[in-house]
Amino acid sequence: MKFKIRQLEAFQATAKTGSVTQAAKLLGVSQPAVSRLLADFSSAVGFELFERKSGTLTPTSEARYMLTEVSRVFESLNHLEDLRRDLKERTAGHLRIACLPGFATSHLPKVLTEFLDQRPGVTVTLEPDRPERILEWIIGEQYDCGITDGFSGHPATERIDIPIKTVCILPQGHALADKKTISPIDLQNEKIVHSRRDSPFHVALSQSFAQQGVSLNSWIEVRQFTGACTIVSQGKGVSIVSALDAAQFEDKGVISRPFEPKLEHRLSILRPLSGNRSLLVLDFIEAFQESLAPFVAK
Repeated sequence: MKFKIRQLEAFQATAKTGSVTQAAKLLGVSQPAVSRLLADFSSAVGFELFERKSGTLTPTSEARYMLTEVSRVFESLNHLEDLRRDLKERTAGHLRIACLPGFATSHLPKVLTEFLDQRPGVTVTLEPDRPERILEWIIGEQYDCGITDGFSGHPATERIDIPIKTVCILPQGHALADKKTISPIDLQNEKIVHSRRDSPFHVALSQSFAQQGVSLNSWIEVRQFTGACTIVSQGKGVSIVSALDAAQFEDKGVISRPFEPKLEHRLSILRPLSGNRSLLVLDFIEAFQESLAPFVAK
């Protein structure tokens, strides 16, 4: 048995108005058209839809039960139309984002809340983990995008690389705070908190020290810049970190100074190469990139 939406509309309009003539006006069609739609619908369901009482068409007992279900059909259609509009305008949907742990507690929450303010129907899953795990998730299309660092490429992914400025961070009251820029020579006697030794950034940092004839005085090795910022905020050691991470600790007793020679910390936004091309995901990636503008290395 197949029903047509127009038949259901004619049925509902006639039940509402009690008249084929009024139903035709409500639907913007001719009276014969409504009569034909009602006859076809009655034939399809196998029972009479209306009986005339005092000049008004009144639904039969069977039709009254049918009307309840018809109302639900139109509610579902209205919901479907609302969802279609929201998806088209990117105000509904679900985002799955994997990121480095530092992002999940610092920069990203602010970006997300501003992004979601304009999209009340959008929900988000935010999952922090190490770079290796993020890559695994993106390859498996378990997440829409991943925010990581030190990424060298994979054939199952596509990426956007963003070079971030780096700075030297010092505790409040440090003797080097009066300098406009900090060099490896300035830090030769300082205890340095640094990223893991196998990271591309640490390799470049060590080379910058070696080129000026000094050794990097390793004190504490951390996986993420946020860990280094936290230690320095407690008045211990110095570090060279991304300007993005340093900015999150400006109100926690951390002083930032440009580091010379200039180094870049590269962030990568990953997406599955064969994944869906959701406009919502693209909108988020664009918003995230815009949020990084003040920290991008020129």
